[in-house]
Amino acid sequence: MKEKELKKLSRLQLVDLLIETTEENERLKGLVQELSQEIENRTIVCNQAGNIAQAALQLNGVFEAAQQAAQDYLQAVRQQTEMAAP
Repeated sequence: MKEKELKKLSRLQLVDLLIETTEENERLKGLVQELSQEIENRTIVCNQAGNIAQAALQLNGVFEAAQQAAQDYLQAVRQQTEMAAP
């Protein structure tokens, strides 16, 4: 609203305008807080997804190492069996 229009308003109208503006301001503050919380929740979900992916990669490495250890063990057993056989 322009300054000239505001000057033409009565005190009661100005108070009503102030109340409406304050209510709108409070509503918008609540909305900002709600949206900020939603962004934070999504950030946490994204971080957790990253952590899960990283954990999966690490587990994959553990499984690969376990598989290699099992293969090495079997190879050693085969070699010992071959050496023991006449």
